[in-house]
Amino acid sequence: MPAVNDSLSPQPGTEPSSAAEPSAARGDAESGGPRDGAEQPGPKGSAKSEQTRALILETALRLFQERGYDKTTMRAIAKEAGVSVGNAYYYFAGKEHLIQGFYDRIGAEHLAAVRPVLEREKDLEARIAGVLKVWLDVAEPYHEFAAQFFKNAADPDSPLSPFSPESQGPREEAINLHREVLAGAKAKVPDELRDVLPELMWLSQMGLVLYWVFDRTEGRERSYRLAERGARLTTRGVSLARFRVLRPLVHEVHELFTDFLPGMTKVLPDPGGKGQGG
Repeated sequence: MPAVNDSLSPQPGTEPSSAAEPSAARGDAESGGPRDGAEQPGPKGSAKSEQTRALILETALRLFQERGYDKTTMRAIAKEAGVSVGNAYYYFAGKEHLIQGFYDRIGAEHLAAVRPVLEREKDLEARIAGVLKVWLDVAEPYHEFAAQFFKNAADPDSPLSPFSPESQGPREEAINLHREVLAGAKAKVPDELRDVLPELMWLSQMGLVLYWVFDRTEGRERSYRLAERGARLTTRGVSLARFRVLRPLVHEVHELFTDFLPGMTKVLPDPGGKGQGG
């Protein structure tokens, strides 16, 4: 995918000028310009602005699914949404930012949908399984689309990677959700593991997401089974972690990920207080 020339596109949150749209073409292969007389975007945060932003995101997700991520241009998204190219760049600086919008959306939908589970369940295994299975429920409409952009998200240097700085917000929200899963359960978690376990649980969820992307079973049945078995295994691990002699093993597993998993050393703290060169 060609890089976006930021000097030619309006920055997010900045009103596009009349010169922004011609320069926004930046070699897009699709023909067809913005609709004549397209309205200027409203102030960020206004109802009209949020509606336009949501329209652009919905249109992008549909086109990504229909045409593929790489073959969909910002010009095509703007044309389908009925806005100018400059307005599209006003809300999203590029396709990568649209994917970040998708991350934000699916994360918000997940947080809302999982709330009844967390309010109802106090058993740790039921809470973990509930969080994972509700994510599968929420993500199902986007399954084919997810497969389209996975090759980009799998690159640890891509802004689409769940380990990237651009994904920090959704990542931290997901880790905080796992922190809440532990805090609200009847099972007792040693204080020294309260910061480590949510990160490991998030990594486990990322493994489930990877499996789900390539799961072609009807209704993603195997992904749901993996979520249930993963929840059972995690619960057993937490139970065993009550024994002080086994706690160093949990830290060792965490350090294994932070030291060797691409991108993790850049985004997760070192619980042992070691520096990058430690």
